[in-house]
Amino acid sequence: QVQLEESGGGSVQAGGSLRLSCVASGGIFSINAMGWYRQAPGKQRELVANITPGGTPNYADSVKGRSTISRDNAKNTVYLQMNSLKPEDTAVYYCNARFPRGSLGKYVEVWGQGTLVTVST
Repeated sequence: QVQLEESGGGSVQAGGSLRLSCVASGGIFSINAMGWYRQAPGKQRELVANITPGGTPNYADSVKGRSTISRDNAKNTVYLQMNSLKPEDTAVYYCNARFPRGSLGKYVEVWGQGTLVTVST
């Protein structure tokens, strides 16, 4: 019953900025890591950034220095601020969240439907 809903995607020119948001809804007790992944046509899905419940971020080298991931646990929301966007950033961006379930170390992974980011030169 838990679902993720992304927003904030769109079409921007190179050098522009976007702020992606992802809200988790449903029967939520807690959320482990949350993150953003992206997939360009013909490419594998790749990690952009993720963040622990305590707020420790991790970034792909390709976006480090240009992006900031953050979360609001009270709102079950994760954000991705992207600046200095490049055409190479064009992709569908997917929100990901992991919810603890079952045995220690196990979790349920939920994906959003994705939001399209298009960066034109």
